[in-house]
Amino acid sequence: MQDMNGQSIVLYKEIQRFTQWWLWVILLVPVALTWYGAYLQLILKKPFGNHPAPDSVMLILWIIFGIGLPLLFMKVRLETEVRYKGLYVRFYPFQFKFRAILYDDIESYEIRTYSGLKEYGGYGIRYGIQGKAYNVSGNQGMQLKLKKGKDFLVGTQDPVPFFNAMDSAFKSYKRSI
Repeated sequence: MQDMNGQSIVLYKEIQRFTQWWLWVILLVPVALTWYGAYLQLILKKPFGNHPAPDSVMLILWIIFGIGLPLLFMKVRLETEVRYKGLYVRFYPFQFKFRAILYDDIESYEIRTYSGLKEYGGYGIRYGIQGKAYNVSGNQGMQLKLKKGKDFLVGTQDPVPFFNAMDSAFKSYKRSI
């Protein structure tokens, strides 16, 4: 099914962000250090460290790590959409376009509990023994078994509505072909 603009109707949409406190603590260490070094060297005119970088380099480091890194981290999000043609995911801002997994390519799907660290080596766009995963937190995901033999997991914080929308769209699609 499509809307008046020819776009596939979105039955389910989920947007997830990195919200783990420990991840923000890890991020804030280099950010705070960069802000401190920039303040010390650029404002107070005291060299930062035993071998201080030139002020121009310190300014660039401050812009990249002090401002750019936290802004990037705040923008990062996993977007998941269930549409009548398939499952669409993107990891913004690293992917501007959605990756479509069409129902023709899906053999089966289920919600399952997983370990992001053990099975995929962490969070983000990951490759593991189980296949590819898009996840940002938690341990619940939609596991797709693809016809080409590869598995694909999409993490979710809302497994029941995600599964219900996927199941409804998948069955509707299969009846229409």
